[in-house]
Amino acid sequence: MAQALPGFGGELIGPGDDGYDGYREVWNAMVDRRPALIARCTSAGDVAAAIRHAREAGLEVAVKCGGHSVLGLSVPDGGLMIDLGPMADVRVEVDRRRATVGGGALLRYLDQATVPHGLATTAGNVSHTGVGGLTLGGGMGWLARQAGLACDNVEAYTLVTANGEVLRATATEHPDLFWGLRGGGGNFGVVTEFEFRLHPVSGRALMAELIFEADDALEPMRRWRDLLPDAPRPSCLTADAVTMQGRPMVSIGYVWVGDPGEARDYLATMRGIGTPARESVRETSYIELQTMGDANHVHGKRRYATGHYLRDLSDAAIEAFLSRGVSAADGVDWSRVSPGGFQAYGGAIAEVGNDDSAFSHRDAVVEFFGGHTWTDPAEDAERMASARAYGAALAPFASGVYVNALFESGEEGVRRAYGDAKLARLAELKRRYDPQNVFHLNQNIAPGGISPRP
Repeated sequence: MAQALPGFGGELIGPGDDGYDGYREVWNAMVDRRPALIARCTSAGDVAAAIRHAREAGLEVAVKCGGHSVLGLSVPDGGLMIDLGPMADVRVEVDRRRATVGGGALLRYLDQATVPHGLATTAGNVSHTGVGGLTLGGGMGWLARQAGLACDNVEAYTLVTANGEVLRATATEHPDLFWGLRGGGGNFGVVTEFEFRLHPVSGRALMAELIFEADDALEPMRRWRDLLPDAPRPSCLTADAVTMQGRPMVSIGYVWVGDPGEARDYLATMRGIGTPARESVRETSYIELQTMGDANHVHGKRRYATGHYLRDLSDAAIEAFLSRGVSAADGVDWSRVSPGGFQAYGGAIAEVGNDDSAFSHRDAVVEFFGGHTWTDPAEDAERMASARAYGAALAPFASGVYVNALFESGEEGVRRAYGDAKLARLAELKRRYDPQNVFHLNQNIAPGGISPRP
């Protein structure tokens, strides 16, 4: 049993204790790190006590909620892991349309608590993702075009700073910190509670996919691109380059959260992009929609990915998307080639001023995400190279990157996520709230700032 800490009322787990391996496990099976101590916190006071101990003992600090960081940043090797899992309560105030969410809650806890009341807020597309990590990086989801990003819907953050102080950050209390927490990641403290605005929802959703042979997809993709500026708010247009039965295919369509009748009416517009090899239209509940990605994103698989924002989807960018990073298609085993997809932005996302939050690139037309999931370590080099090649093919057209989609650490990625001007403001905030960079196991914004471009 791990030694007790002064002021800590949660559970302490060390190497050799029951449950140690389970608690240190994260989403990406390529990550296998061993913390010296896991502190399963039940309150902000526990978090403060854990931070205090780590600083006194010279231990690196990492923070785990859902554990979905593909880089495994929530697990320190030989350090102290603050596990927020026990702090997962969700309280809904229906009349005020507010949800108070513990820092350890998963997205499914939030959806399951709010949707029965006909309410929801933007959450990601895999229900076992942590609310905290998703929201602090921005928080894209199926509701974002009509309700804004997850971070746009936070009314208040409660967090523990590097010196153990508990603060509440809102638009009027510590407004500088409130600005930075809206997209700045876990750089400024450990958020133990979020207060979200909720929005009325029907609880219904529709998914439409028009599936084309890859060789026939160029013109349909161009026409899909032309639909993006005027797409209805309840829709999120999608396009995915995938492998089906060994063949490269492209699935083009949309996800609609709202009235199913209106969703089906939009089919006529979508069908105007071309005649597909086949079509799939499925109506479902919003809760089911939010869990559909779970099976493909279970813990225990190896993962690598790449991502970009694009503010202009040119014909050349579409051609690069369809190439999947493969220069010559003859003899290619498409099952070993990275898939990828576009997800539309715009709508409510773009209506928030770029300077109003740390989150950047609100002018993006689409987000690109590509990557592999596999189980055999012998395939690591091949799978990672394929994803990198796909990312490199789209890189000339990129305007930036979503900080939650950074799959390499380092200054250049952080610069791409925020831009030089915003980074300078974030570095000043870091100097104010974490001058010793205690919270550096993240896409780090150093107190001294990012080195200028050469």
